[in-house]
Amino acid sequence: MAAMSVIGIDFGNESCYVAVARAGGIETIANDYSLRGTPSCVAFSGKNRILGVAAKNQMVTNMKNTVFGFKRLLGRKYNDPQVQKELRSLPYKVTAQPDGTIGIHVQYLGEEHIFTPEQITAMLFTKLKEISETALQTAVNDCVISVPSYFTQSERLALFDAARIAGLNVLRLFNETAATALCYGIYKQDLPAPEAPPRNVVFVDCGYASLQVSIAAFHKGKLKMLASTADPNLGGRDIDTILANQFCKDFQARYKIDAHSNARAYLRLLAEVEKIKKQMSANSTKLPLNIECFMEEKDVHGDMKREDMEGMCQHLFSRVEATMKKCLRDSGLKLEEIHSVEIAGGSSRIPAIKRLVEEVFGKTASTTLNQDEAVARGCALQCAMLSPAIRVREFAVTDIQPYPVKIKFDPPEGEDEELEVFSYNHVFPFSKSLTLKRINPVSLIATYASQPPNYPTAHIGIWQVKNIKPTPEGEPSKVKIKVRLNLNGIFTVTSAVLVEKRELTEQEIEEEEKQQANNMEAEQDKSDQAAQAKEPPAQEVRVDKGQRDSDAEDDGRCSKGSGPSYSSRIRSWFSSGDDKEDGKGKKKTPVRLIDLPIEVLTSNLPQHELDIAQEKECKMVAEDRQEKERIDARNALEEYVYDLRGKISDKDQLANYITEENRVRLSRTLDDTENWLYEEGEECNRQVYQDRLSQLKSHGEPIKEIKNEYEGRQAALSDLAATLQLAKKGYDQIKHSKDDKYCHVTDEELKTLGNVFKEKWQWLEQAHSTFSSTPRTQMPSITLAQVRQVKHTVDTTVNPIINKPKPKVEPPKEDKTEKSEDVKNHENNQDIPSKDDNMDVE
Repeated sequence: MAAMSVIGIDFGNESCYVAVARAGGIETIANDYSLRGTPSCVAFSGKNRILGVAAKNQMVTNMKNTVFGFKRLLGRKYNDPQVQKELRSLPYKVTAQPDGTIGIHVQYLGEEHIFTPEQITAMLFTKLKEISETALQTAVNDCVISVPSYFTQSERLALFDAARIAGLNVLRLFNETAATALCYGIYKQDLPAPEAPPRNVVFVDCGYASLQVSIAAFHKGKLKMLASTADPNLGGRDIDTILANQFCKDFQARYKIDAHSNARAYLRLLAEVEKIKKQMSANSTKLPLNIECFMEEKDVHGDMKREDMEGMCQHLFSRVEATMKKCLRDSGLKLEEIHSVEIAGGSSRIPAIKRLVEEVFGKTASTTLNQDEAVARGCALQCAMLSPAIRVREFAVTDIQPYPVKIKFDPPEGEDEELEVFSYNHVFPFSKSLTLKRINPVSLIATYASQPPNYPTAHIGIWQVKNIKPTPEGEPSKVKIKVRLNLNGIFTVTSAVLVEKRELTEQEIEEEEKQQANNMEAEQDKSDQAAQAKEPPAQEVRVDKGQRDSDAEDDGRCSKGSGPSYSSRIRSWFSSGDDKEDGKGKKKTPVRLIDLPIEVLTSNLPQHELDIAQEKECKMVAEDRQEKERIDARNALEEYVYDLRGKISDKDQLANYITEENRVRLSRTLDDTENWLYEEGEECNRQVYQDRLSQLKSHGEPIKEIKNEYEGRQAALSDLAATLQLAKKGYDQIKHSKDDKYCHVTDEELKTLGNVFKEKWQWLEQAHSTFSSTPRTQMPSITLAQVRQVKHTVDTTVNPIINKPKPKVEPPKEDKTEKSEDVKNHENNQDIPSKDDNMDVE
């Protein structure tokens, strides 16, 4: 089943989780350190990249070349106020690029490199992909990646670009709120029926960097998000910062040191503060903080209680309360309509947040979900539903868009220039069709109707519809434009068509009628197939028309049936519906829908830049692999040096099997190799290490072989002697047997038996003599393999003779006639009297 596995990735600001959906259910994958969580860290060295756990482990020592916190930089410009706020806490170098984007400077392969946040994210995805492939033993391409519900279009497109650079095929960007709700709902067997009132569940997800509160309505087999509210700048790290600043003030007063002036010291302090914060969740007593050699060779000590932390962070908890109340208001539900409140995210373990949950919703916080892995599991479930390789229980998910979307365009005289196409908390995926009248190409500018709280601009993108021209009469042409919020919560203009009316020739009319007849037959075939499959044909769902003759249709993926594709419909000829009859027949006013080209100007990477980034990532992956092989070869040589040196000095190992002269010489060679490894051999290529290892093995392996020969010799000689004794015993029994038990053994075989015993016994005595005269430090002329071969020869020669089966003696032949009569009588169960009996009767 491994080949049919699909994965879900929870991409977090601090750490990532990967879950896989397969036949056994949903499983969270452990990384190469046997940990479920992989830190969102990417580090660089002079030879390779260091990703995940290893990157975080060396963060303090390689601070300026370890990149973290880059999720908050995705899809943003350098002058973004949020970026500037983040940079104050990041120790690595970040500059503005000529196009205004963010450039992260690191030392890699001995020179300075500049990477974008998308490239850094792609490196992390490469590591997660490698972890998945190692665990599943198969290639991984398809995945679903989590995304915060408050992410704007630019941030979502940047995440898409990062996944493409890493070679991942993203089936969906799944909102973390919906992923958590899906993970909860799919395992519930007691959800209400569709006709019953829904089960309304609140989900409070407080993570490392953000807070998301959502409410979902559950029915059997489906869920619908009712409301989703977020505070993008409120998470566990904000508590860490407050506590760290408090300790900084304490240390400055008591030790006269300023931790803010030393980035490395401040990083260590943040790590220790995070540990105390976690301990506070289960302990209300005073907790100590101790850091050795913190700054200026000074050891620092401090302590803090939970109530002190809650007092300092009260303003943060007030924001948590406000976010919860806003979500409840947006849902339109009353407190008695809330079934339960589920918590997720690492920071939701804080007791103060649990108390707020109970105060706002009147329910005790429930921990049904795995707070760290719920999002990854939900993503894996969604990936299984979207993948044809896995069969999973159907569970429909209806998500909502947190920002209202409007479009602007150059309007003709007398029309509004703005139109809100998707409202606040509008469901998606969803499509709408707009009808305009234009004589010139038109540009649609999509923006958010209200400013996103955590993003500096409301701009989404520009779609330029080209080749619009007036009718032959000089009137404005009718243009139909289809806009869509797709499965990833991304707004796009999917198509634009020009509605053209003109007279048809008789030949075109005949072709049209023939095409319509073929379409009717095809539709009938599809209806018959759908009826046989007991599935309804696809239906187009429409809503009431809004401004500008706009209408909406549901996502085509939601229906199991299949109708004519949109592209086939827009290329067909349609009747305008105002046909008139004259004396000779019908006069038609045909309508043709002509595809119009659309030029897209959005924030995602152009294809040529994407190709360059993919090529660079593949090159770095190859360099990482080459460096890993080099390090493995170096480690193998180093390990062999230490192992062999210890064994040739240990009498229980190899010391008794090497002369003192050779031991001293070999020890000197091992010492020279060790010194070389830490000096000029530090940065050699893989082949040099392999050659050195082969040279050492030519000295060390013969000693190990002598030891193995010596230790296995006695057992092999005893086995051969026992086999020969059995052969001698068999020879004596056959030769001196007085009955006919062995009469079938020929004289020639008996002679062979005797010769084998005599010959091999002499060889055994010679082997004993050779072994006793050979020093333990030398390889004897007779090897263990030869002893075993002689035993095998004796077995294959002696056993067939001793165990030779005695020939079977055939019984005397019976009269066939009498036998057949007896058999016949027996089969018929009849007693036939003999001749004598018949005579007596007579």
